[in-house]
Amino acid sequence: MEEQNNDFEIKTADTTQSEIICNSCSAKLVFKPGTTHLTCEFCGSENAIEIKQEEIVEFDFEKFISENYDKVEKQEIVTIKCDACAAQTTLDKNVVSDNCPFCGNVLVVKNSKTSSIIKPGSLLPFKIDAKKAFAEYQKWLNSLWWAPSDLKKYATQQEKLKGMYIPYWTFDSNTQSSYSGQRGDDYQTTESYTDSNGKSQTRTVTRTRWTYVSGHVSNSFDDVLVLASKSLPKNYTEKLEPWDLENLIPHDEKFLSGFRTETYQVDLKPGFDDAKSKMDEIIKDTIRRDIGGDHQRISSVNSSYNDIKFKHILLPVWISAYRYNSKVYRFLVNARTSEVQGERPYSWIKISLAIILGLGIIGAIIYFAQ
Repeated sequence: MEEQNNDFEIKTADTTQSEIICNSCSAKLVFKPGTTHLTCEFCGSENAIEIKQEEIVEFDFEKFISENYDKVEKQEIVTIKCDACAAQTTLDKNVVSDNCPFCGNVLVVKNSKTSSIIKPGSLLPFKIDAKKAFAEYQKWLNSLWWAPSDLKKYATQQEKLKGMYIPYWTFDSNTQSSYSGQRGDDYQTTESYTDSNGKSQTRTVTRTRWTYVSGHVSNSFDDVLVLASKSLPKNYTEKLEPWDLENLIPHDEKFLSGFRTETYQVDLKPGFDDAKSKMDEIIKDTIRRDIGGDHQRISSVNSSYNDIKFKHILLPVWISAYRYNSKVYRFLVNARTSEVQGERPYSWIKISLAIILGLGIIGAIIYFAQ
C-alpha cells in the first residue's frame, strides 16, 4: 500500500480527546502497532507519522514541586471510573458504554468526569498487535500447571483484549548514604564432644567473629520506574519489565489513536516515595559489598537524595479480564516484548490427585525397599 503522507487532520472531540480523521473517507484513523503510521480501517489508507525530533525532557523534581507545578503543561481529559475496581480510563468519542479492561465490569459514560493532569512527555508505541498478543497469551495459558481443564475456552475471545497506555513515572537521583552495622568473618575451630557411645570426640566447626563497622557509599540511579496506576497489581506489572526506555519518543496523540489511556492515580510525590523504596534496596546491597566479610548486618542507614529528575511516560500493555467460577482474573501482555503475566485459577482436583499419586509412589518405594 502506497503511503499518503499528511493525509489526515486532528479534530477535537467534545470529550476533549483528539480524534484523527482520514481525509479520504472521514473514518477514524488508528495507530498500527509495529509501524510509524496510522491506518484507516475502512479504506485502507496509510498515513505516516512524523516523529518529533525533540529531546526527552527530564524535570528537576525539587524545583517542580516548589515552583513549577501550576506552570507545567497539563491536559484536560475526560475519564470514566469503574465502580468495581476504581480504574480510571478514557473512552472513545460517541461510546456510551463499554467494559472495564481491568476487571470486565460494565462502564457507563454518565459516570465520567473531566480532570486536569500533568501531560505525559514521552511514550513507547505499541510494537505488537492484538493478534500477536493474544497468541502469546494462549501459549502462556496452555503452559500453566494445575490449571482447570476447561480454562482454555476462556482463551478464545480476542475481542476482549484491550490496548492500554499505562502511566509511569521515572526518577533519576544521586544518593549519599552513611551506615553503621557489623561485619561477620567466619573461622574454623576444633571442639570436643561426647558421641552417642559415650566416647570423647573432636570436630571442626565454623564460627563467626563480628566486628562493628561504619562507612559511606554513593549511588547513581537512572530511570527508576514507578507504576502510577492503582488498577494493576505491582507483582505482575514489575514482571513485565524490563522496558526498552532508551527507545522512548516524544508524546504524540497520533500514537494513542485506537487505544485507551489510563490516567495516573499515584501523584508525583508518592511516586518518588515508591522510587526511594526501590533505591533503598540497591543502596543496602551496595552497603553489604562495602562491609565485606562473610556476613553483614546493617544497623542504620541515613541517605540523602540529590539532583532528582523525573519524567511522566506512557507504556503500552495489552490487557483483558475474564470470569471463572464468579471470580475475575486479569492478564497483561507487554506490547513491546510480548512478556505475559497474569492471574490464574488452580484446579484443586488436579492438585489433590497429584498429592495422592505422589504419596502412593512414596508408599510403593518404601514397601519394595523393605
